[in-house]
Amino acid sequence: MSTSRQHPIGGSRRVARRQPRLLRGAFVAASAALAGVLVAACGSGGSGGGSGSGAAGGGPVHIKVWAWYPDFKQVVDQFNKTHKDVQVDWVQAGVGQDEYTKLKTALKAGQGAPDVVMLEFQELPTIQLTKGLLDIGKYGANDDKKNYVPWAWNQVSDGDHVYAIPVDGGPMAMLYREDIFKKYKLKVPTTWDEYKQEAAKLHAADPKAYMTDFGSDESAAGWLQGLMWQAGSRPYTYSASKLPNIGVKTNDDGAKKVYDYWGDLVKNKLVDTASYATTDFYNGLSSGKYATYLAAGWGPGYLQSVAKKTGGLWRAAPLPQWTAGGNAQGDWGGSTFAVTSQTKNPKQATEVARELFGTSEAAWKIGIDQAYLFPLATPILNGSYFQDKKYEFFGGQQVNKIFGPAANNIGTFDWSPFQDYAYNTQTSEVGKALQGQTPWSSVADNIQQQVAGYASKQGFKVSQ
Repeated sequence: MSTSRQHPIGGSRRVARRQPRLLRGAFVAASAALAGVLVAACGSGGSGGGSGSGAAGGGPVHIKVWAWYPDFKQVVDQFNKTHKDVQVDWVQAGVGQDEYTKLKTALKAGQGAPDVVMLEFQELPTIQLTKGLLDIGKYGANDDKKNYVPWAWNQVSDGDHVYAIPVDGGPMAMLYREDIFKKYKLKVPTTWDEYKQEAAKLHAADPKAYMTDFGSDESAAGWLQGLMWQAGSRPYTYSASKLPNIGVKTNDDGAKKVYDYWGDLVKNKLVDTASYATTDFYNGLSSGKYATYLAAGWGPGYLQSVAKKTGGLWRAAPLPQWTAGGNAQGDWGGSTFAVTSQTKNPKQATEVARELFGTSEAAWKIGIDQAYLFPLATPILNGSYFQDKKYEFFGGQQVNKIFGPAANNIGTFDWSPFQDYAYNTQTSEVGKALQGQTPWSSVADNIQQQVAGYASKQGFKVSQ
């Protein structure tokens, strides 16, 4: 999932979890002492003093878990009911950055971290760099590789080293208002060229309507990265085992293609530019101002929560392709369970990380029905319960038959250990282009210069 941060609608259980990078506030750099830990990161880490404990007299081992999934208590109860020797003690330690700040503080202090922690994919390199995560490959986690889509497993592992277990993700597709498409005789686009053509046709017919919204703030950082991922952009080449080496190429052809495309739509006023973190954006989804929403796999649940009165009007279609007949995909958001280096019970903590969701049909029924999680475990992802599920909000459509194939065809992708800085820089440079301060054609190069320079100053050996 969620490429996530808090969603601006704080009252929704779903919204607080799902939309990546929302309401981030000021970015948090990878680490205040990043350069200082690079040398240590290349060495071996200790296990530290953890929080898990076993009851006196041989009772079950209790594993403390930090997570903010919606309706997670039901999942915890399900796990505790089916496990005799290990029990989960769940703590809601904050959402997104709030949790990460507490975790970094505890890891630096050498105490206070949980045994198991929920981390988004893009946060893993930052925490792993400081030796805050246990290599759970030593405790059987490698056996789970076969159960997950390859791109997700690639993000949690480095060879035989495993630093987390994937849970949910955000493969992207296009949600569209079928009624609006019929009213204006629009074609459901299969390519980005067609998408632009239909956007022009719609806006000409109704100047108050737009094909979609181009988020102009930090809320859209993960969304834009997902679109660049689909376009073939691979901004980082990173492996924990090869530190301090890292490849930084945020201005590759895929990135430039996406910036140029959306910059053209913005300049021609074919898309709106409301912040994703505003009432205008939510109203746009509800009022018919936006004909499409380029969404992640958790998007159907999110849309249902913020645009309730449009129930039955939406449909799902594959994300438009850059090449007709292509099958390139991108991801927006996603999360994992990692075991911290402070655990006193690494075996049991690994068991919890692997099995809280894992391939448990009972746990995933809760995750799918109550929390709108998008599973990355292939037995669940490709299973009939998920694939055949009908959504009344989408006119009874089996939308997972659209998102499922996307999830199975996403290419591998590396995140950086300074993703917060990179996202903040991206947001700043996109904002300048939106305001006409810099040309869209220079956005990618400006980001590259700043991010590569930052990485070098932090002690990384950067190749471009």
